[in-house]
Amino acid sequence: MYKLTAIGIKSLPSGKHEDGGGLRIVVSKSGRGKWVLRYTCYGQRREMGLGQHPAVSLKQAREAAADARAIIAQDIDPITERSKRRTAALSNRCLLSDVVQETFESRKTELKGDGKAGRWLSPIQLHVLPKLGKRPIAQITQGDIRDTLAPIWHAKADTARKALNRLRLVYRHAAALGLDVDLQAPDKAKALLGAQNHVAKHIPSIAWPDVPDFYAGLNQNTPTHLALRLTILTGLRSFPIRNAHLDEFDGDVWTVPGVKMKGRRGKEVNFRMPLSREAQHVIYLARPLARDGFLFAPTRKGVISDMTLSQYMKRQGFEARPHGFRASLRNWLAECTDAPHEVAEAMLAHTADSQVVRAYRRTDFLEQRAALTERWAEHCIGQSGAVVKLPLRTG
Repeated sequence: MYKLTAIGIKSLPSGKHEDGGGLRIVVSKSGRGKWVLRYTCYGQRREMGLGQHPAVSLKQAREAAADARAIIAQDIDPITERSKRRTAALSNRCLLSDVVQETFESRKTELKGDGKAGRWLSPIQLHVLPKLGKRPIAQITQGDIRDTLAPIWHAKADTARKALNRLRLVYRHAAALGLDVDLQAPDKAKALLGAQNHVAKHIPSIAWPDVPDFYAGLNQNTPTHLALRLTILTGLRSFPIRNAHLDEFDGDVWTVPGVKMKGRRGKEVNFRMPLSREAQHVIYLARPLARDGFLFAPTRKGVISDMTLSQYMKRQGFEARPHGFRASLRNWLAECTDAPHEVAEAMLAHTADSQVVRAYRRTDFLEQRAALTERWAEHCIGQSGAVVKLPLRTG
């Protein structure tokens, strides 16, 4: 034991030099030394690094080796024990707010617009982080989560549900980081909170026979009126409408990038939207108002907001909202056309049938949808509401 000296270490040649009791210093050709403890545990020979010399002195290396031998005497592997201590220390330093942000950063490429609209973060930022954000995630229990969400569990049921779902993802991310968290804490909190007494309400819509009257009122060439007209004619959600870019339009087809479409896996999965003559006319009227390539741009920087469209309908005395026109179109398809289910669902960019069926059905029904879109436009401008017969596919 204690074969080395603090002064002698400085002049050691490259190689392995024993101090005794399994402790050695390994000197590289560059002259740098590394402390290593060799030991046997559970019948296996192992080597445990104790740090670099001179950052770790001979005295400190001997003390660390003695501590490790004491652990080995208890039939505990010191490497495993050290890893547990590091994980525990890391858990105590990782605040919930930090893990939430890291979870968001790892997932935002999957979100619409890289999550810039804030809808993924907002439920947890508004209702969880103010109370729990500055606490280490490893110390947060199901009781803490229950107490945090209880005030909104029934009053704001949908927001509370989203916040809890986000927390599940955050806990999974924390576990993947090696933090000592209870993965079941969010689910246990849900069990403590009980069933919600909230009844989901559908977004109010305008009945399809009444759409022509509303459409006729959109007679001004403003971004709001034109955006609503294109929303009605295409049946698309608000986001791709409001963020429509000039280079996405090519004649009677609008190719919407997959990142702007809800439920599209991967940025390469685009959606082809057939444009009726009326829709093409709306786009023609909107082009002079475009700014920075965006079709519907307000007077200030950016694109027209979702609230702008909703508030317009509210001011006109309608309970319905822009998203409700998707229901108007879907009901018209069901009641006034002979469109097969998969074609009608494709009109709204819904994913229909199983993954296996979709793998073999490699069509987006563009021709059939173009015919339906044209007749829907005729209905919207008050020209027709007759039953639509789809053209037979050829080839």
